[in-house]
Amino acid sequence: MKAWAVTAPNAPLEQLEMETPRPESSEVVVRVTHCGVCHSDLHFWKGEYNLGGGKVMKLADRGVRLPRCPGHEIVGEVVALGPDAQGVAIGDRRIVYPWIGCGTCDACKAEQDNLCTAQRSLGVVQHGGFASHVKVPHPRYLVDPGNIDPALAATYACSGITAYSAIRKVLPLAPEQPVVLIGAGGLGLTAIAMLRAFGHRAIISVDVSDEKLAAATAEGASAVVNSSGEGSLERLLEVTGGPVPAVIDFVNISPTARMGFDALSKGGRLVVVGVSGGEITLSLAGLVFKANSILGALTGSIQDLRDVVEMANKGLLPPTPVATLAKDKVNEAMVALREGNVTGRLVLEDL
Repeated sequence: MKAWAVTAPNAPLEQLEMETPRPESSEVVVRVTHCGVCHSDLHFWKGEYNLGGGKVMKLADRGVRLPRCPGHEIVGEVVALGPDAQGVAIGDRRIVYPWIGCGTCDACKAEQDNLCTAQRSLGVVQHGGFASHVKVPHPRYLVDPGNIDPALAATYACSGITAYSAIRKVLPLAPEQPVVLIGAGGLGLTAIAMLRAFGHRAIISVDVSDEKLAAATAEGASAVVNSSGEGSLERLLEVTGGPVPAVIDFVNISPTARMGFDALSKGGRLVVVGVSGGEITLSLAGLVFKANSILGALTGSIQDLRDVVEMANKGLLPPTPVATLAKDKVNEAMVALREGNVTGRLVLEDL
């Protein structure tokens, strides 16, 4: 199979020839037709994760050996089945749930593979969608996209379920209670669409890019705030009319997390999603007196993916803007995302 792989941190991805996987037991092989390019792929390409406080997690700490093909937002065609694989047929188009766990722990048995401590995720520990084929351990990790455009459907395997999972952590709220979304990239735009699908009307998008804030307005944000420069918290609170019950930080660096936490009202929740790195210092007594919560959102479950796909097929979820590139343009795609030149989501095609 063809594979575009990270061979060294920050080096251009190389096109390699690798052995096409063969399925055994309940395994399924999928030919990748579409694969989203995600900020998580950028962190993987960089080769390390900033944990704050001077701590860094290397790829090897996640069980990764190079060369490795990134890519976890996968849609493709089933091309081979193991003898025990049931419920799927050759030629079926499917979204691949990539956050594959060990399969035996309590989290995996509850279909919460994203919380498994021994993950074997596609595009991280195993070769992902930047290869022409992926091997999936069981048909339960495959979801029928229905009538959704396959390029858009690919993004639901990460950005879709991540936004959905984060939103579920702050709801229920009254429709007019402000929800602040920090970051108006693909995740932020997806979250706007989902909040609107849930009937929410007070959606404030925050970003440093006026172009991305314009996209947020077009997607349905009720207000936008440019957070560049000094006084970003004050500008945000002026727009919201005061402290807010919920903030979702899709960027999650020290300044954005600080702003998000300081914007909370009593009992408010800050949900952190991005892994851009950093840290904030908190008053423990202040945390008690305000009864605030800080929650991490780690992608989403298989059921979250089914839920998102169902919402989209029912017409409840407006499509996020998606741009496509041929898969052999993968290095151009990665650079465009790194430089912040992507509005919405970017998806590689290999038709």
